[in-house]
Amino acid sequence: MGLSLEESLRLTVAALMQATGESQRAVASVLGLTQTQVSRRQSGAASWTLDDVDALAVHYGIGSLDLLAGPTRACEALPASRHRTAATAKRGRSGE
Repeated sequence: MGLSLEESLRLTVAALMQATGESQRAVASVLGLTQTQVSRRQSGAASWTLDDVDALAVHYGIGSLDLLAGPTRACEALPASRHRTAATAKRGRSGE
């Protein structure tokens, strides 16, 4: 049995955060949520909404259906300008 759409979306958001070097706090800011609310969505304690999906797709510069298609498709659709650079990777490790 495959992943549920909710599980796939959690994995996709995690993959996009990794690919861009963004933190839960940064994603929360985009969505008008707290970091705790994003953490709850990512852990499965709360569900992502369709409005969240639309906002995340706009933020990452991909289509909503690409976001829902899973981590591989979403990361392939991610514009090159949004991919993490050596500078963002260093900031992510140092907590800046």
